[in-house]
Amino acid sequence: MSPRTSKPHEIVERALALSRADGCVVIADEESSANLRWAGNALTTNGVTRGRTLTVVATVDGREGTASGVVSRSAVTADELEPLVRAAEAAARAAGAAEDAQPLVADVPVAADFTEAPAETSSAVFADFAPALGESFARARAGGRELYGFASHELVSTYLGTSTGLRLRHDQPSGTLELNAKSPDRTRSAWTGRATRDFKDVDPAALDAELAVRLGWAKRRVELPAGRYETLLPPTAVADLLIYQIWSASGRDAAEGRTVFSRPGGGTRIGDRLSELPLTLRSDPAEPGLQCAPFVVAHSSGGDQSVFDNGLPVRPVRWIGDGRLEHLLTTRHSAGLTGLPVAPSAGNLILDGGGDRSLEEMVAGTARGLLLTCLWYIREVDPATLLLTGLTRDGVYLVEDGEVTGEVNNFRFNESPVDLLGRATEAGRTERTLPREWGDWFTRAAMPPLRVPDFNMSSVSQGV
Repeated sequence: MSPRTSKPHEIVERALALSRADGCVVIADEESSANLRWAGNALTTNGVTRGRTLTVVATVDGREGTASGVVSRSAVTADELEPLVRAAEAAARAAGAAEDAQPLVADVPVAADFTEAPAETSSAVFADFAPALGESFARARAGGRELYGFASHELVSTYLGTSTGLRLRHDQPSGTLELNAKSPDRTRSAWTGRATRDFKDVDPAALDAELAVRLGWAKRRVELPAGRYETLLPPTAVADLLIYQIWSASGRDAAEGRTVFSRPGGGTRIGDRLSELPLTLRSDPAEPGLQCAPFVVAHSSGGDQSVFDNGLPVRPVRWIGDGRLEHLLTTRHSAGLTGLPVAPSAGNLILDGGGDRSLEEMVAGTARGLLLTCLWYIREVDPATLLLTGLTRDGVYLVEDGEVTGEVNNFRFNESPVDLLGRATEAGRTERTLPREWGDWFTRAAMPPLRVPDFNMSSVSQGV
């Protein structure tokens, strides 16, 4: 059995058979990726990679409770498989009782495709995209623009087996495109990005046309001081802020009084109104175009995930419903501690605001304000309010009387996404988007543009 010839489900079964622990979870992740990179209107590199990671979770019952040990390794050979299992068991025996210990999940139907070969991506995923990108290079060159960027597609087939009989499988495609356009003298830059499952819905010509318009806006430069401005946040910026918010939405932390979702005097803010707009923030593994694993896949315990929850069904959940906080992240363990319903994290995030206007239509309805392109270098300042700081990037534009009249300097901002939801006066049409800051970790998002009347640009930034 070598990593190249052995089948993932066979690896899982063999590891489970080798286990001497009281309980065992085995996760095999079969990964393949393809990428393209370009600079100055020409392709520079491309490549395809493949790999496998095996994670073994051993649980050992003791007088003080159940302990767990987790070991993950890549490219495990036949000779290395038993040592990997034994290492997980040794880690469990050396550990104290696990605080998050629960019975391993059972009674879940076996996946019909568990024994099938893993799905794989290849350079063929770019069969239509690459020629269209080449045509965009020619148009950009003729228009005095230089295009830079990269496209990446990854396909991960996850096989999950446990000593309680679970045999689950999920194939997750993830594609990202980031495209920068620069003026030949490099004084002007514009960015756009897309998330995709298969690159069939990405149009390089349309993206290049969008960037050409933005570079045109930047021909006029306006310097503005720090301050509070009416600001239009595009979907990518909204996604980056709300992804950080959901990462900070621990039910246990809130119940213990440590987060913005803690109620003064004790308990959580579930039921509180967070916005006067009819905003609904939700996750759904079956969301069209944003499909993600319908069961928990936890390679380690910590925060709001538990290895004991592996295989637990992930169901649709509304984190915020019609402006009110409805759910916080919980494992089975933290749900028991807090009395909150079990709500594991999911691999997508959708904000619906009830609006139907595009970002362009919202610009047309703006008397004076700022239009952002994206945010980056986001960091937390205060967990009690979820105050974040970060920078604008690749274009902040001045809107006057419904038209973009020029580019302004970049800013550092200080804002809490929870406060922003409460102050937003308009939500546009929800669309799939690529988070600029968190796109390496979280790509499946759909957000509307938001209008905030007093976005806090705390200082001027020299960044681009």
